[in-house]
Amino acid sequence: MNTLSRRRFGAASLATLAASAWPLTSWAQATGSTRKIIVGYPAGGTLDQTARRVAEAWRQQGTTTMVDNRSGAAGRLANSQLKRERGDGATLLCTHTSALSIYPHVYSKLMYDAVADFVPISPVVSATCALAISNAVPASVRTLADYVKWVRQSPDHAMYASPAAGSMAHFLGFQLSEATGLKLQHVGYRGSAPAMNDMLGGQIPAYLGFVADFLPYMQSGKLRILAVSGEKRSRFMPGVPTFPEQGFGAITGIESYGIFAPPGTPEAVVKTLHEDVMASTRNQALVAGFEEVGLELFTLSPKAYERYIQAERDKWGPVVRASGFKSEE
Repeated sequence: MNTLSRRRFGAASLATLAASAWPLTSWAQATGSTRKIIVGYPAGGTLDQTARRVAEAWRQQGTTTMVDNRSGAAGRLANSQLKRERGDGATLLCTHTSALSIYPHVYSKLMYDAVADFVPISPVVSATCALAISNAVPASVRTLADYVKWVRQSPDHAMYASPAAGSMAHFLGFQLSEATGLKLQHVGYRGSAPAMNDMLGGQIPAYLGFVADFLPYMQSGKLRILAVSGEKRSRFMPGVPTFPEQGFGAITGIESYGIFAPPGTPEAVVKTLHEDVMASTRNQALVAGFEEVGLELFTLSPKAYERYIQAERDKWGPVVRASGFKSEE
């Protein structure tokens, strides 16, 4: 597949951020324009928070921006809108990288070209996944090895939830299923909240979601976290080993949320937008806000982000194909 040559989650309350129209940086000031960030999910989620915190940092730098929530079709409607915008830096998109790396392998009728319709500016944050089990699972199950042994002895519990069918968490679970031979049944939810509710309520034994989903419950005794999906341990869960540490070296995956510009955006504008993103990440309130919700700063140059997305696309293609999962939506 061709490289991405033309493409391109504090301190303030969400209510305040959502109600504001936010002033963004040198280039926008010079042109007298207003910048807009499209987000394909409702206000309040981590992707929306990412966009709003960046916009607030930009406001503090003296530039005007608003966040435009266009929810629907797991973000695909908003993603497809970007190609219809002018490449002048006035309209941007904040979306998860898997929309460009995993979705092309999942959706047979994707509404956008994951290569040609996006100009990567930079990722902003990364989000690690984690495997948790309900306290309805026997107390003797404390490690991933314990979990595998328990499921083998209780095959009627061979199932796990994820926030969405076709998500990275879905395919991390598939990889665990294949590596252990457990034949785990995937239960895809529409978002993390209902999946967490069912796992905490004991309706489903295991849930593969984001670290952020579990942080409010870490000291509650309502769940046990068995593994995280990074190549290194999460700073938010330093006591939880990775999948590779527990003998599953191939099971790794980190989601990221990034900023993209429309196709045809000139290199000079891409450079300015990237400088603006980097300036926002030096705002300590923004960093603290991300950390409150289990997100870590993660930035790259436009070209490096382009290569990163391509590598992720190449990595997840064989996994999705092996799973046999496709969506006709």
